[in-house]
Amino acid sequence: MDGVVGFKEHPCETLRVGEGFSLASVDPDSTPGYSGGKEDGRALLAGMDDELAELQEKLFAESRFGGTKRVLLILQAMDTAGKGGIVKHVMAAMDPQGVQFKAFKAPTDEEKSYDFLWRIEKEVPAAGMVGVFDRSHYEDVLIHRVHGWATSEEIKRRYVAINEFERRLTDSGTTVVKVMLHISGDEQKARLLARLDNPAKHWKYSRGDRDERVFWDDYMEAFQAAIDATNTLEAPWHVIPANKKWYARIAVQQLLLQAMQDLQLEWPAAEFDVALERRLVEKS
Repeated sequence: MDGVVGFKEHPCETLRVGEGFSLASVDPDSTPGYSGGKEDGRALLAGMDDELAELQEKLFAESRFGGTKRVLLILQAMDTAGKGGIVKHVMAAMDPQGVQFKAFKAPTDEEKSYDFLWRIEKEVPAAGMVGVFDRSHYEDVLIHRVHGWATSEEIKRRYVAINEFERRLTDSGTTVVKVMLHISGDEQKARLLARLDNPAKHWKYSRGDRDERVFWDDYMEAFQAAIDATNTLEAPWHVIPANKKWYARIAVQQLLLQAMQDLQLEWPAAEFDVALERRLVEKS
């Protein structure tokens, strides 16, 4: 790691939502706690891959011997904010057998017939796994608030249900890492135009993304309200300025690294005589 520029202030501190948090005060172009540039960020991302992979393997290994620890990364953002890039560039270092990924799309008719958390609870990570939610239960207090698909009383009920749900997760050994990737309206426009200008990206373009831009301010208010209501000690929010994709990626990587370091993971001790087994293997 010699020569690699690291964080001067850890994202766990600089990006964690605190008392009196204001989303409007967060500059989407900023890089809190990091003084390096794009190439520095890329080098840091690559340089920490091995540690992230080792921690994930320890987490998985512990679960094979009764361990109950697990990690859930929740990614929320406006369209084009870079959730897919986080999954591709940050999670790629991990062994796929130890990752549970779920992208939540619009609910099916069956899912709509149940409470909003029904489809979410089925996808929580098993022991030893790193779960990733691309969108999540928070869609049901964001888009539903913006478009008036649920009453204000129902939205408040959902905030309470979310807090109870996440408390159950943490009580059962799940470390919850909640991230909002925060981009500006201008940056979203630039990314949508870039998709239209590149035939290889046309498949990623959605007219719905363009249509939802009309409600930008409403979404920012909905995010603020949701963060205010669900930022808990057990499952705090982290808001990451995401106009610079490379910064968002290294910030999420650092949050995951810290989450797994805090678990104090250990390699399971051998349940056999190692020296004896070694001699027997040599003779075989």
